[in-house]
Amino acid sequence: MNILVIGSGGREHAICSAFAKSSRTDKIYCAPGNAGIADIAECLQIQPEDIDGLIYFARNNSIDLTFVGGETALSLGIVDEFENNGLRIIGCSRSAARLEASKSFAKDFMKRHGIPTAKYLRADSPARAVKILKSGTLGDASTPVVVKADGLAAGKGVVVAKDRAEAIAAIKGMKNLVGADAASIIVLEECLFGREVSLILFSDGKNFALMPPTRDYKRIGDGDTGPNTGGMGTITDSSLLTDAQTKLIIDQMINPTLQGCVAEGFAFRGILFLGIMLAGVSSPHVSKCFGSTDKDDAVPMLLEYNVRFGDPETQSILVRLETDLVDICQAMLEGTLDRTPISWRNGNSATVVLASKGYPEKPQTGSVIHGLQDKTIGNISIFHAGTAKNYAGDIVTAGGRVLGITAVADNLNQALTNAYSAVELISWDGMHYRRDIGE
Repeated sequence: MNILVIGSGGREHAICSAFAKSSRTDKIYCAPGNAGIADIAECLQIQPEDIDGLIYFARNNSIDLTFVGGETALSLGIVDEFENNGLRIIGCSRSAARLEASKSFAKDFMKRHGIPTAKYLRADSPARAVKILKSGTLGDASTPVVVKADGLAAGKGVVVAKDRAEAIAAIKGMKNLVGADAASIIVLEECLFGREVSLILFSDGKNFALMPPTRDYKRIGDGDTGPNTGGMGTITDSSLLTDAQTKLIIDQMINPTLQGCVAEGFAFRGILFLGIMLAGVSSPHVSKCFGSTDKDDAVPMLLEYNVRFGDPETQSILVRLETDLVDICQAMLEGTLDRTPISWRNGNSATVVLASKGYPEKPQTGSVIHGLQDKTIGNISIFHAGTAKNYAGDIVTAGGRVLGITAVADNLNQALTNAYSAVELISWDGMHYRRDIGE
């Protein structure tokens, strides 16, 4: 089977690596790929947004299966176009991609289908968002508020502001941070307090299969300080969710979402990502939703959807996948996920992201990366993200998030120890990373 993976980050490197383990895989292509992916796949000079170019390649190179890594191509309708050309592809339709491509669409969808989420208001312009904040609708000047750009923003379009002044500054700076198109509409949300967890699932449009729960560490600095990033590390840990919380998520989020998509005419087939806050019910809105006054409880509230694998969640998840990914993809396409057992390695995994100097604002590129060939890095997966080769054949930095160092072990402490031990063997000028992943 010839497989095409679309994307160039650590997520796509992990996806290519999972396909490479399949006995059913003959050849893997990746568009456009990176320096690490090039070791296991043929990288193509085709960008994810070039849908016509990707269709032409797939039709003329006997591609049996295409897997879409990122959100941009999905929001442009790549799945619809591939299917119109008789090509098998994993990903959701353009209509379903609105769950991620528009924060306001997603929040309205949650409201229509009774999915627990924070209170919110939609502003048709940044100026209108500032007026809403000054009106006191979301609390007084000292009330925390979440500011979200409506459009796609590579994980950087969310600011948790501690008060109204910081929220107004975030609104005014959002255009420069994520671009005018993404920030033309602003969503303002009540700030929930608690612990975040991500739950990702395979869906064939009707049936679903859960992946191990993960936690993402988004802020750039230790102790969750500094600006949001695309993600500086992740862990998988079954203890992130209790059985009762998982049941609530299935009953109150997953089933209503999949059924709501069908009811609105766009059955969801692909990878669905739920960003969840385990919120303390002392929050007035949460207490009202669940009728509880037990301050020690934590109930799931849906923060956002993604319509694809997360990055770097994918790196921590797929190293634990024991079932052939090709078989899972076939089940998704044929609507037979309910009859396809999926097994995961016991234990835990952890990923530490190594970033360039200046990330996330203005990352420096072109630095030679040292230590990748160190023979003492055993039982560790190194997933490339922003890497390339220079004219001398050296692997160099080519983006903000450069490498993901992933370890899987029988327990979380060992996975973290192994990952950080490998990190110490790698270096380049300006490399930085969080030292508190998993805490």
